[in-house]
Amino acid sequence: MGKQSLYNVEIGVEVKGFGESDMWNHHFCFRKIESEIDSVTGGRLFKVNGQPVFIRGGNWILSDGLLWLSKKRYQTDIKFHSDMNFNMIRCWGGGLAERPEFYHYCDFYGLLVWEEFWITGDCDGRGVPISNPDGPLDHELFLLCARDTVKLLRNHPSLALWVGGNEQVPPEDINTALKDELKLHPYFQISTQSGNSQEDIFPLLDDPSQYLDGTRIYIQGSMWDGFADGKGGFSDGPYEIQYPESFFKDDFYKYGFNPEVVSVGMPIAATIRATMPQEGWQIPLFKKLSNGYVEEVPNPMWEYHKYIAYSKPGLVHDQILLYGTPTDLDDFCLKAQLVNYVQYRALLEGWTSRMWSKYTGVLIWKNQNPWTGLRGKVMDWEDSSPSIIYDMQVVNTTSDELSNVAIEVNFYWLYLLGGDYKLLEPYRKKKVLLKITSQVFIGGSAYEIRMHVRNTSKKPDSENLLYKNRFIERDSDGDFDVASLEPVNSRIEGKKEGGLIRRIFRRFQHEANALRVTEVNGTEVGVAFFLHFSVHAWKPDHKEGEDTRILPVHYSDNYFSLASGEDFSVFKSK
Repeated sequence: MGKQSLYNVEIGVEVKGFGESDMWNHHFCFRKIESEIDSVTGGRLFKVNGQPVFIRGGNWILSDGLLWLSKKRYQTDIKFHSDMNFNMIRCWGGGLAERPEFYHYCDFYGLLVWEEFWITGDCDGRGVPISNPDGPLDHELFLLCARDTVKLLRNHPSLALWVGGNEQVPPEDINTALKDELKLHPYFQISTQSGNSQEDIFPLLDDPSQYLDGTRIYIQGSMWDGFADGKGGFSDGPYEIQYPESFFKDDFYKYGFNPEVVSVGMPIAATIRATMPQEGWQIPLFKKLSNGYVEEVPNPMWEYHKYIAYSKPGLVHDQILLYGTPTDLDDFCLKAQLVNYVQYRALLEGWTSRMWSKYTGVLIWKNQNPWTGLRGKVMDWEDSSPSIIYDMQVVNTTSDELSNVAIEVNFYWLYLLGGDYKLLEPYRKKKVLLKITSQVFIGGSAYEIRMHVRNTSKKPDSENLLYKNRFIERDSDGDFDVASLEPVNSRIEGKKEGGLIRRIFRRFQHEANALRVTEVNGTEVGVAFFLHFSVHAWKPDHKEGEDTRILPVHYSDNYFSLASGEDFSVFKSK
């Protein structure tokens, strides 16, 4: 939500004659978060400093299966959320309270945090078969941990609300205790009511130190009080492939705030190879059914990792086959990135198209993976920047009307109702002439690469509609063929130095801060479609199939297309 004005408070204790005894410091800011059930949509409405905020975010499942995330990794993952224009992260109740570094970077990047206690329906009273309704086993210990967690996190300005559990409320004694101990301070109760002056409020103010928090609401469960149906019914989801137009239909989702919805989430081929043995590289079989639909039959390893198919026999025709039958893992994953891009763009645009009239917010299940799972997600375990991250939108989510604003838009139809995209296949090996200007800036172990890409091919014949769907040649990772880059001009400045980082972009330039111009050889004209970059370590003894990617890398944009004569700038940082 933009740049955050954070301040640092430092408190020290000195003992006379002995010097400093203890020191504590923490970032803070001045802000006010309010929440109520919206009278128009029935969904929970959040306001920050009095301004309504349309929530677009995702569910954070767990930092990592082995809990080994570093401070740097937390920063990377939270920044990816900011890059995706998310404004809320839900710490799911089936996980745990994260480390302070997580909340620090949510403070820094301006992401609201929905903090859930460790109750989840599939373990604590719901599910098939019905689980223990009195869980957790030790209620007193649970409440002790809950109080400690509140004390640990309550000073973080990103923290927006407390929630009792995922798809379940805590047992009655725990729920009653949390409601009582997390009750709002009178100022936060009364200031949301109209007609109360400061003079009316001040006599009622209690000592804030008597409240465990007092500034944030407590909601007993993720499907109660303005979330999903508001009554605890299983009314979140769905969790499967959709026709893109379905997200825009009036009857797609009828409640104001959806805490969990997801589609597919296949990563790129390099991630599959890096995280699974060769038996896991087999793509699904496409089984034609008598009703005309196709059933995907994944290999056992994908099945184990909760793969979500790109078809739903009887409801949704296979979306990957729209682009042709995949021939191998690379082809399958590249087509999957096209479908992923369309799916999540449609999902978020579907919700924002009814902002304030039908919906107040939506959270994707899930935004990251704590393990090498294939169930629907936005980011994979390796932070390899799949296409979903870059389906950017221009949406005014503020309460102010914008005027005198111009937006330049190029349309590339990745999906049209009833369209046949198998016509893309003949153009996979065609090359469009590109001119790439690059410059590298290195500081310590970090680097930034600035690239300006221009489609220098001539304008194609407008009568040939197929030019809009042409591909340039890519290597096995789906990137454009770096081997086809030929330098046409260069200007080298500064002192030459060695090192791995400087060798990474040896095809683009030889030294830091130098300018290098290269071209992709090509004779074709038209759109250079679905371009994306990745950063690799250069190895003279590179073996086939070896993963040389350097991860994670932040891109200002990726998976983009350029029409003839069009140019685009991309910034990469590590």
